[in-house]
Amino acid sequence: MRLLLMSDTHLPKRAKELPAPLLAELPRADVVFHAGDWVDTATLDLLERLSKRLVAVYGNNDGPPLRARLPEVAHAELGGLRFAVVHETGPAQGRETRCVARFPEADVLVFGHSHIPWDTTAPTGLRLLNPGSPTDRRRQPYRTYMTATVDNGRLDDVLLHPLPPR
Repeated sequence: MRLLLMSDTHLPKRAKELPAPLLAELPRADVVFHAGDWVDTATLDLLERLSKRLVAVYGNNDGPPLRARLPEVAHAELGGLRFAVVHETGPAQGRETRCVARFPEADVLVFGHSHIPWDTTAPTGLRLLNPGSPTDRRRQPYRTYMTATVDNGRLDDVLLHPLPPR
C-alpha cells in the first residue's frame, strides 16, 4: 500500500496551487494524508476528488468551513498499522514523550504545523512523521512532502521528497 503524506499547504496564501510533482503522486497513492493548515476548501475538494482514500485533519490556520468538514485528530488502520493524524504536537523538545502519552494506541503519527520535516521513532516504537510543507519551506532548504509504503504491518520506504525551487 502506497502512502502520500503532506501538510501545511496554505493555499492560496503560500502558493497558487499544489506543485506538479506532488499532484503526480496522487494517482499512485492508495492513501493520502494531510496534517492540516489547508487554508482553502478548494484544496480539500481537490484531494477528496483525486484521492482513493484521504485521511486528514484541520490545522490552526483553518477556519470554520474546514473545521466543519475535518476532525482535529484522525485515525486509520492500514495494513496492520494504526495511524493517527494531528496538526500540532508542540515544541521539538520532548515531542516523542508527549506524543506517546497522547497517542498510546498509534503505531505511526503524522503531524504538521512547523513546516520542518521530521522522522523519529520513540522508544515505545511510535514513528513520528512530519512531511514538511510542499508550498512554504520556511527555514528549510526545500519545500517537501513524503511517501511511504505499508506492507504486512511494516512501514517501509519512508522518503522525504524535496521540491524544486519555484
